[in-house]
Amino acid sequence: MSREPKKQDGVPGAGTRRPGPGGGFGPMGMGMPVQKAKDFRGTLRRLIGYLRPYKLQLLSVLLTAMISTVFAIVSPKIMGKATTKLFEGLMMKLKGVPGAKIDFDYIGHIIILLIGLYLMSALFAYIQQYIMAGVAQKTVYNLRNEVEEKLNRLPLKYFDSRTHGEILSRAVNDVDNISSTLQQSLTQLITSVVTLIGVIVMMLSISPLMTLIVVVTLPLSFIATAKIAKKSQQFFKGQQKSLGQLNGHVEEMYTGHKVIKVFGHEKKSIEQFEGINEKLYQAGWKAQFVSGMIMPLMSFINNIGYVLVSVAGGILVTKKAIEIGDIQAFIQYTRQFSQPIAQTASIANIIQSTVASAERVFEILDETEEIPEAVDALVIDSPKGDVAFENVSFGYKETELLIEDMNIEVERGQKVAIVGPTGAGKTTLINLLMRFYEINEGRILIDGIDIRMLKRAHLRSFFGMVLQDTWLFNSSIRDNIAYGREGATEEEIISAAQAANADHFIRTLPEGYDTILNEEASNISQGQKQLLTIARAILANPAILILDEATSSVDTRTEVQIQRAMNHLMKGRTSFIIAHRLSTIRDADLILVMNNGSVIEKGNHAELLASGGFYADLYNSQFTGSGGIKNVG
Repeated sequence: MSREPKKQDGVPGAGTRRPGPGGGFGPMGMGMPVQKAKDFRGTLRRLIGYLRPYKLQLLSVLLTAMISTVFAIVSPKIMGKATTKLFEGLMMKLKGVPGAKIDFDYIGHIIILLIGLYLMSALFAYIQQYIMAGVAQKTVYNLRNEVEEKLNRLPLKYFDSRTHGEILSRAVNDVDNISSTLQQSLTQLITSVVTLIGVIVMMLSISPLMTLIVVVTLPLSFIATAKIAKKSQQFFKGQQKSLGQLNGHVEEMYTGHKVIKVFGHEKKSIEQFEGINEKLYQAGWKAQFVSGMIMPLMSFINNIGYVLVSVAGGILVTKKAIEIGDIQAFIQYTRQFSQPIAQTASIANIIQSTVASAERVFEILDETEEIPEAVDALVIDSPKGDVAFENVSFGYKETELLIEDMNIEVERGQKVAIVGPTGAGKTTLINLLMRFYEINEGRILIDGIDIRMLKRAHLRSFFGMVLQDTWLFNSSIRDNIAYGREGATEEEIISAAQAANADHFIRTLPEGYDTILNEEASNISQGQKQLLTIARAILANPAILILDEATSSVDTRTEVQIQRAMNHLMKGRTSFIIAHRLSTIRDADLILVMNNGSVIEKGNHAELLASGGFYADLYNSQFTGSGGIKNVG
């Protein structure tokens, strides 16, 4: 019964940064599989384009990073001089040289100089981070704005063809991933490169021989790390697969726990959980154990390098080729040498993941937008509600038409019911009317004006909607009703609630109109939710209403109450009712019977029953079929 959660574009948890071995990003950047872009170079160039307006700031970041790193790099060499001076004083004392002493004044000056250097290094590092934070956040701010504006311009079919999770992953997680990389990894990369170059120069200035020893031992750690990381990646893949299965199983079991208990499948569910959990345990400990071998192995190889450097350094000191303090400085440089290489490799993987995230964001930005608004858009100041479909054809795919040559005329104030089986095109008709989709041929008129000559926002302001699935947000009841019209007064809100028969139940709540609805508005009943959406529609005072059977999930008493509120709402307005229960539309002025995208019958209830056609069959199947009353659509 378990299932693996949906992945976004084949990438589990796309946009999130996954830890490598040992909880970090892993030595040498190895560990978890890295998300890769399809067009790395093209996407990277495009991402860099967002940084071009900040050339001066980025140049400042580079300069401050270089200055900060240089101050940090020269410090070990200067500290070595203090060690040399201390060593020389001690040796002269041991040899009994008259007047021999340790020059603490010189050492004191070195310490003060070092403190100054470290302070300057920290100051420039702070400036670097401060500037980069501004650049990164401003860049991502602009990118977020672009994504938000783009999503508002995308047609409904884009959202219909993708899960909410996928769109959110791109708009939120992937943009956050870009933000983190620009803020942290970019500065780390600059610092690591500058540090690597500076350390090599300083090591060569001390001893080319010892530098050669470090360079020779370095590939050994690379080879060992690469082999172990390759092995650990297989286990990490298995761990992620099992983790996905476990999450899917838990989500499914908790969502349907009542059904599981009713049918007595608790034992089976627990057995499945234990099986998946065992697989996750096996893959998890192997992945962590194998990847955990990397650090001890690297430490072992590095320690061998330190031993060889110390031996070579000791020989060179005895030959007066270098000073004793240079060995100390060189060992510090050796430690500094391996760190930026590991960081650079890790950052390379992070940048790959970031470019992949950027590519997914750019895919949104490159999506085909809605047809542009009319240049000389018309305005209907006082819409009346006359609606006409003239020779309308439409298909979600150009080669497969769902609606062909549809002709409908609706007069202002008429109550129009749309009925038919599931997939007949009822909702599609409404989507076309509100211009969520563009028609292939023909035209749709409101008050005699082609809706394509109106701005979409202006067109949609004519409509009020009460849907089967209520949508209320996490705020007060007052705010939810006021959502129907901007700037509504307290009196208008209360008046709308009274007209919707909602005022009484609202006042019985402890906080009244200030009652905060929780995230899913589960602290009020389904019927009460529906009354609030009707109050919202009344406040909007639309010319045209769209009602999707709002009483299908409530009890009979509440249904009567909602029906009364809806009748009040429909007075004097053109109303389109998507009907599931045919008993609710007997008094409709016009009933459109749809099947396979076409209006196959039209007329009032009595006319359609008398004709004995498709509508009569639907109606009779609900009230006289062996299964009792049924819903249609």
